[in-house]
Amino acid sequence: MKAESNEQALLKGLANNDTKAIDTIYKDNFGMIQAFILNNNGTYDDARDVFQEAMITLYEKAKSESFVLTCQIKTYIYSVCRRLWLKRLQQAGRYVLQSEAVDDLVPVEEDMDIHERRNAEFSIMERALNSLGEPCKSILEAYYLKKQDMNEIAASFGYTNADNAKNQKYKCLMRLKKLFFAQYNIGD
Repeated sequence: MKAESNEQALLKGLANNDTKAIDTIYKDNFGMIQAFILNNNGTYDDARDVFQEAMITLYEKAKSESFVLTCQIKTYIYSVCRRLWLKRLQQAGRYVLQSEAVDDLVPVEEDMDIHERRNAEFSIMERALNSLGEPCKSILEAYYLKKQDMNEIAASFGYTNADNAKNQKYKCLMRLKKLFFAQYNIGD
């Protein structure tokens, strides 16, 4: 019941342009939307644009006397952002809608749970990577994020050849996995 009244308070605050309510809605939901859009061929700027459009939609609905929110704000924002993003992808020719009822494919709540779990796993991975230390962190970033080949990594980090760099990358990856799963199991 308390969560429901908090949702109503946030909606009322949004309708009254209350900065605190707007900030709370943003902080509670933007990360989830950003992850969804980044995982679906989008950029950070795309995520900001789509989230802003969803906030405007929610604001206009909250101002309406007849609007009754029948789900959590998080679910509503996710649903609006998902539809907006799929529509943008379709317009850009990067996504073809198979059906007009996109939500029939995957229930929004189920899809949202998957993204929340993935966000939590990304946070754990980020903490594990930050606690990994050098040169492991830099080697893994060079290989996986910067897409450098082993010869480039060997030259950058002073290894005699690509095989030595590959061996070090493997050892670093095993340390990262160990750190990740140690933190992941604590979170369960």
